Amino acid sequence: MAAPSMKERQACWGARDEYWKCLDEHEDAGPCQTLRRSFEASCPQQWIKYFDKRRDYLKFKEKFEAGQFQPSNTTAKS
Repeated sequence: MAAPSMKERQACWGARDEYWKCLDEHEDAGPCQTLRRSFEASCPQQWIKYFDKRRDYLKFKEKFEAGQFQPSNTTAKS
């Protein structure tokens, strides 16, 4: 696989940013499915996997720093 060109990278990042903005605005991911498909069509699969993990981490970090993180019952018992 060749590295994406600058235009392809910019299209990927733009699609990611639009999708993430939609997720931030909606509790449910349902209204964002069109943007998700655009994101998946614009980015290499490895990037999608990385960006999904990155978003999960950033949301966790945001909750943790705000003191809103609640460990699950299994985590609390260990």
